[in-house]
Amino acid sequence: MNRRQFIYAGAAGPSAAARLLAEQAADQKTRRVGMIGCGWYGKSDLFRLIQVAPVEVVSLCDADSKMLADAAGMVATRQASKRRPRTYGDYRKMLAEKDLDIVLVDTPDHWHALAMIAAVEAGADVWCQKPISVDVLEGQAMLAAARKHQRVVQIGTQRRSTPHLVDAMEKVVKPGKLGKVGLVEVYCYYHMRAAANPPDTTPPPNLDYEMWTGPAPMRPYNSLVHPRGWRAFMEYGNGIMGDMCVHMFDMTRWMLNLGWPQRVSSSGGILEAKSKANIADTQLATWDYPDLKIVWQHRTWGDPPDPKYTWGATFYGDKGTLKASVFSYDFTPAGKGEAPIHQDVTYELEQFPEDKTEKDLEKHCAPAIRHHMLDFLAAIASRGKPVADIEQGYISTASCILANLSMDLGRSLAWDPKAGRVINDAEANRRLARPYRSPWVHPAV
Repeated sequence: MNRRQFIYAGAAGPSAAARLLAEQAADQKTRRVGMIGCGWYGKSDLFRLIQVAPVEVVSLCDADSKMLADAAGMVATRQASKRRPRTYGDYRKMLAEKDLDIVLVDTPDHWHALAMIAAVEAGADVWCQKPISVDVLEGQAMLAAARKHQRVVQIGTQRRSTPHLVDAMEKVVKPGKLGKVGLVEVYCYYHMRAAANPPDTTPPPNLDYEMWTGPAPMRPYNSLVHPRGWRAFMEYGNGIMGDMCVHMFDMTRWMLNLGWPQRVSSSGGILEAKSKANIADTQLATWDYPDLKIVWQHRTWGDPPDPKYTWGATFYGDKGTLKASVFSYDFTPAGKGEAPIHQDVTYELEQFPEDKTEKDLEKHCAPAIRHHMLDFLAAIASRGKPVADIEQGYISTASCILANLSMDLGRSLAWDPKAGRVINDAEANRRLARPYRSPWVHPAV
């Protein structure tokens, strides 16, 4: 990694802090990095960090020994030292070394809370993938731990750092071109729910399935679950609501500077797709804010209303409409005083040619991850809050979890953010924490 690449990444980044960090990169110390969870997106995150920072990846952890060994070999070819990182099957042993400046938590969702809390207790600053947790009280404990140990925690809701969406903020939202926004529709129409019905089998010899399952309920092993298919099961995550909605809901809150919703309601279920997967194939949700509604819809079957915007958000204002996705944005004015604005995703394939050949990389997301990493590094340097601070991740994640809870209970839920509880609903409050499988213990605030 040379200074030209640092300066380029910083200059194109979304924040002045990130640009300053890039300019100072030549004098920056090499930070020691460890990663828990070496699957598809873990490697995507880690390799983007290697591209923009003088880091040494010293430790990797995963319950799949083959995935772990493959990742270690890839890291050795990508990092400047060409050293192969140490490998662990148990994150507690990795963190016990207490020699890491940064830890990336890229596990399946059901492991985020325990791994992130242990990492900040070990003195590391943490990058944690979204959603931050599977239940609401996990998120509260994660936020409390980050603050107690004074650690920087950046959540992988990188729409806040996506270059063309930052441009939409600067050119459309901040100047008030939308006028008063009364409704935002967020949506995903990808046919992404697992459709297969393979038989249950014994786990492959390379997978420590007991450790992989951890605090989640023990299910019979199925090839749908690992690798990458675990999102098909509510035991390990929050379905498409926790996978895809959290991104666009968080982006909406960021763009409109919103905090907690006052009330959440949701309905849906498995209406069309039948398979071993137990996540909803169809869901509607509404988050109530004063003078504003945010409405989500996902549907894993049928055609999308707009083929150009199959996963995104549409902001309806009295002066114009903004459609935003990971691929582009379009602003359409309501009157004749403003001109339409269109911008496509910013690729950086020439600046970072390894993006062209990296297996399974979402090339359109790589710039967003890089800029998000730069923002994270800037916050580490300043000891300030990153753009997707743990508190923002907690709000967005919990709001999505509450939507799932509303769907399950069949009623709307009013939220008290100060108490961290649902108002006047004992049953809903009992379900803010999921049971943990022994010997794992649910974290306490």
